[in-house]
Amino acid sequence: MSDLPSNAVSRAFKLATLPVGFAGRAAWGLGKRIGGRPAELVALEMQARAAEQLFAVLGELKGGAMKFGQALSIFESALPEEAAAPYRAMLTKLQDSAPALPPDRVHAVLTQEFGPRWRSRFLEFDDEAVAAASIGQVHRAVWKDGREIAVKVQYPGAAKALLSDLAQVSRVARVATTWIPGLDIDPVLEELRGRMAEELDYRMEASSQKAFAQAYAGDAHVAVPQVVAFSQRVLVSEWLPGTPLSSLIDKGEAADRDAAGTAYMRFLLEGPGRCGLLHADPHPGNFRLLPDGRLGVLDFGAVKHLPTGLPDDMGRLLTLGIDGDAVSTLAGLREIGFVRDGVDVDAERLLEYLEPFIAPLRVDEFHFSREWLREVFAHINDPRKPNYTVGMRLNLPAEYLLIHRVWLGGIGVLCQLGATVPGRATVDELIPGSDLPPVSASA
Repeated sequence: MSDLPSNAVSRAFKLATLPVGFAGRAAWGLGKRIGGRPAELVALEMQARAAEQLFAVLGELKGGAMKFGQALSIFESALPEEAAAPYRAMLTKLQDSAPALPPDRVHAVLTQEFGPRWRSRFLEFDDEAVAAASIGQVHRAVWKDGREIAVKVQYPGAAKALLSDLAQVSRVARVATTWIPGLDIDPVLEELRGRMAEELDYRMEASSQKAFAQAYAGDAHVAVPQVVAFSQRVLVSEWLPGTPLSSLIDKGEAADRDAAGTAYMRFLLEGPGRCGLLHADPHPGNFRLLPDGRLGVLDFGAVKHLPTGLPDDMGRLLTLGIDGDAVSTLAGLREIGFVRDGVDVDAERLLEYLEPFIAPLRVDEFHFSREWLREVFAHINDPRKPNYTVGMRLNLPAEYLLIHRVWLGGIGVLCQLGATVPGRATVDELIPGSDLPPVSASA
């Protein structure tokens, strides 16, 4: 494989096979059931085939298609356990790897970005990629001053492919994401479109990474690699050793998963107040547990600028919810646009609807799990429950869209980790405006 496939027709054809494949599997499953095979077994086989096709196509195409897959990957915890295994295996691969560019194409990009004598910048350069993701791949190397470094090289044709992919993915997304209960895919796609220009220019990513690195220099819990060199399509950073969260999810010890989950949650909440930026790509491949116990953070292509930190209203409304003040909670949500003028919502039903999201803050420590997340999805998406219509009446203001997606993504990762974290203390410390009451004896 050479360049990132950028021919719109060939890429569109691959993406178009997804709904066709789903329809074919449905027919295959019906035939199997008519032939006498148990329905449960047929359903599991169809899930496995669906996962394999969906993420194999997205991973092969890289670009916007794979970026879309990574955005979905954090939601696999909401799947029923018996159906999640095949998706989990494919998603883990998608989060960390994709087919790599051959050395000659990598060298061509480095020549174009750093000049014909680019090798003089390195004492060593490994032609074999150690990681490959949606729009670029990473090579391990040694900088001319002896530092171990990571060299991220953007795929040729990435920009054209991204725009084409997102247009095509929009057409098939509703079919390809039917396995995620209650997921509204339109905001995910819209947010991805809005971030593409920033992610394609590594100069912008370098600027964001420098801001995070400066803010977290010497931090006891979080490590951000220093930027060594950069251009529009190449970014050189100090190397961070460690175990990716995706590996901890698969086979990590409970103590490591708890430590990583605690630092992960803290980083997502703390960043805006510390450096005016929200890290907006929370999937596990961007985080790792370092040998010294710190959380290493990678990939700063997707960020949201929040110069004054997280909105004060977040903490105030959480406090009202914890207090059980339904009327004031509804009034606060109306003030900031989560409930539009003229929309009738029962205050008590609203608080009941929000309870699963408040529950982790009712105790000093909370254990995030796949089982809990499945219960949350069932709670908000079961039409038989009286509070089901509440969610349909809520609105998500544009300024909260990315914050909301990052927080939901972070919850998904915490549930994948199965981490027990001091969420209450972390939120009370880091979210502006929060003044959580003492934990009651019955909590």
